[in-house]
Amino acid sequence: MSQPYPHAILFDLDGTLLDSAPDFFGVVNSLRQELGKAPLATATIRQQVSNGGAALTEITWEVSRDHPEFGDYREQLLSRYGDYLASASALFPGFSAVLDELQLLGVQWGIVTNKPRRFAEPLLEKLALETPVLVCPEDVSLAKPDPASLLLAATRLGLKPEACWYVGDHLRDIQAGKAAGMPTIAALFGYIEDHDDPQRWQADACINTPDELITLLGQQPLSR
Repeated sequence: MSQPYPHAILFDLDGTLLDSAPDFFGVVNSLRQELGKAPLATATIRQQVSNGGAALTEITWEVSRDHPEFGDYREQLLSRYGDYLASASALFPGFSAVLDELQLLGVQWGIVTNKPRRFAEPLLEKLALETPVLVCPEDVSLAKPDPASLLLAATRLGLKPEACWYVGDHLRDIQAGKAAGMPTIAALFGYIEDHDDPQRWQADACINTPDELITLLGQQPLSR
């Protein structure tokens, strides 16, 4: 990269840009209450949010994905999520200042997520977050870890992939970024499972807090 800063920084949504797990605490445990099951610890739910609706369905009903009614259970969970959407979600602490700083630096930002658009768009609207690009799984044939969604985001911004950084809290995010030819940053404050080791993801950099992203911008530019 020849420019002093990336032209854009792209973010995963749940567990990276937004702490959306608190919405799911009520979703999962209200369903479990109706099933006569004991509530799950919030830490248990939090770790599964980045793994999507299927993973949350597994821990809610305590069933595997080959269960004959798994699809119905998942739809029940997603329907309930619509009732709780943005009820407790917020930017991770420090991200508001980071986004303001990116604007001052002339660095665009966008979102590339595996979250369905029917939830991603209203979530951002309720939180009054505006971004020039939001790429959801419906926009591509293959979701992350395939790089298609990241490449589409770069195209929509009129940029080459290598001019963008990608920040995420899951191995699939780093895999997608690398496959797209983008420098990658692991968000260690995200929804990382106990058994996972982000140091083994081979991201180009790691951040413990959102503001460390600005620190990275002041250092030697990341390149791949």
